[in-house]
Amino acid sequence: YSPFCSIVRIFFSMSIWRRVDPMRVGLRSLTSNSAPTRVNYGHRCSNAYSTCCATKPEVQPVETPSSDMLVDSFGRFHNYLRISLTERCNLRCQYCMPAEGVELTPKAELLSHDEIIRIANLFVTSGVDKIRLTGGEPTVRKDLEDICLHLSGLKGLKTIAMTTNGIVLSKKLPRLKECGLSALNISLDTLIPAKFEFMTRRKGHSKVMESIDTAIQLGYDPVKINCVIMRGMNDDEICDFVELTRHKPINVRFIEFMPFDGNVWNVKKLVPYAEILDKVRQHFKGVERLQDHPSDTAKNFKIDGHVGTISFITSMTEHFCAGCNRLRLLADGNFKVCLFGPSEVSLREPIHSGLDDAGLKEIISAAVCGEFTWLPAFI
Repeated sequence: YSPFCSIVRIFFSMSIWRRVDPMRVGLRSLTSNSAPTRVNYGHRCSNAYSTCCATKPEVQPVETPSSDMLVDSFGRFHNYLRISLTERCNLRCQYCMPAEGVELTPKAELLSHDEIIRIANLFVTSGVDKIRLTGGEPTVRKDLEDICLHLSGLKGLKTIAMTTNGIVLSKKLPRLKECGLSALNISLDTLIPAKFEFMTRRKGHSKVMESIDTAIQLGYDPVKINCVIMRGMNDDEICDFVELTRHKPINVRFIEFMPFDGNVWNVKKLVPYAEILDKVRQHFKGVERLQDHPSDTAKNFKIDGHVGTISFITSMTEHFCAGCNRLRLLADGNFKVCLFGPSEVSLREPIHSGLDDAGLKEIISAAVCGEFTWLPAFI
């Protein structure tokens, strides 16, 4: 990796990062006294369902980087940025958050529209060509359409995607498409209305189904459906979800149940990818593996006679660290390189301290270079 990364690592380990104050603000979470335990690369995580990559990943070949800023110490080029627009959500899914919700960051401390576009532009000019808008629930943000419109004007950005629960999507989607939204994932974990209300603690199943149909009518192909499978909850609906792909351009993405703060994760609820695939093959003929892109998080399959496809996100049983090309910008302006890593770097505070774009790029580069300096002892 680059000499700059080596220097940053030395500075981090000695806790003598001495750039201007805004830089120290931005990097303080990486140099805090409460830093996570360092991982010895010579030993694998003992837990069978560890989500972290505790050994040096066997890096897969990816696109040629246009900037060293987004290349980590293992040579992986991160050209995919996920931007959380809000912490708020209009559902209370059991696998995502507790029934009482979570403490929200005050609105004044979240990234503004202009700050989102400024930061996004830094990433796009450095090589990011795909941005995904997430939440919380991104559709509850009032300036969503305007954000999409301004992002679509960034030269070099090829894809603007969004992950949504679909509750209020149907009415917003035509305008969002006009503003440049080019790809769509809709979260849906059951096809049974009563079970939907139980799982999400809210009504709205019919609205989600309407949003899926609207997306298909508007030409989104495929419309991706994210389905978290939990034993004893919706594992009896696996084949029903596969049926959705028979006549429609739908990609059903079966996601292994993952632990998050407050979701009371239990290994007994985990349905491994191999078990889901076996159930699909027992009920459908001609299930064939497709060629995956090196940076795909999903294992993709087609079924004879089906218009759509199915995929598996195997975060718990078969990690995909080696091909990961994703970066994350949280709604409060914190920058996160790994979803399961504890380290976050503030970009909002340096902006408010007057740091210029060159300084922000240094913070981003330092964080990307140090991605595997610490790894979580997860689970």
